[in-house]
Amino acid sequence: MTNETNETEWIKLAQEGNQAAFGRLVGAYQTPVYNLAYRMLGNAGEAEDAAQETFLRAYTHLHSYDPLRPFRSWLLSIASHYCIDQLRRRRITWLSFEDEIAAPERLASDSPNPEAMVAQREREEQVQQLLAVLSPTDRAAITLRYWYDCSYEEIAETLSLTVSAIKSRLHRARHSLARTMEGETDNAL
Repeated sequence: MTNETNETEWIKLAQEGNQAAFGRLVGAYQTPVYNLAYRMLGNAGEAEDAAQETFLRAYTHLHSYDPLRPFRSWLLSIASHYCIDQLRRRRITWLSFEDEIAAPERLASDSPNPEAMVAQREREEQVQQLLAVLSPTDRAAITLRYWYDCSYEEIAETLSLTVSAIKSRLHRARHSLARTMEGETDNAL
C-alpha cells in the first residue's frame, strides 16, 4: 500500500467519522502546516494556534473536500487563508527573534556544530524579516513556491487567484525582496 493509497483511505475513513484516521492525516501534515503558518505569521505561538485552527476547520469541513484535488493543496489552502485573515486583522506584523522556524519537535534536536546553528538561525531571522515586508497574499505565494515547491497552478488554486496573478505577485514580491536586501546591504556599509 502506497502513501497516497493510505492517505485516500484515511480521508475516506475520516469523512465517515473515524477520528484515528483523521489523526493520521494530522500527523502526516502537521509540520508542513505549522511551517507555512510560521513563515506567514512569524511567531511560533501564533503558528501553533493557526495550525490547530487549520486542522479544526479541515475536520469540520472534511465533507466538502473534493477527492479530485490534492489533499495537501486543500489543507494548505485552509492554512493560507486563515493566516492571511490573521495578518489582515493585526495589520502590523512583528517578529519575535526568540521564535524558531523549525517545528516544535525539531527544537530539541542536537546539532553537532553550534556555530552552524547560530549562522542558520541568523539566516532564518533575515528571511523572516524579509517576508514581513510583503503583503499577506504575496507572503503566502512566496512561501508556497519556494518552501513547498508548489506549481503556479497549485498556488493559484490554494490562494483562489489566477495563474497570471500568481506569476505577477511572485515577480513583484521577488523584486520587493531584492530591493529590501539591497537597502539592508547599503545601510550596512
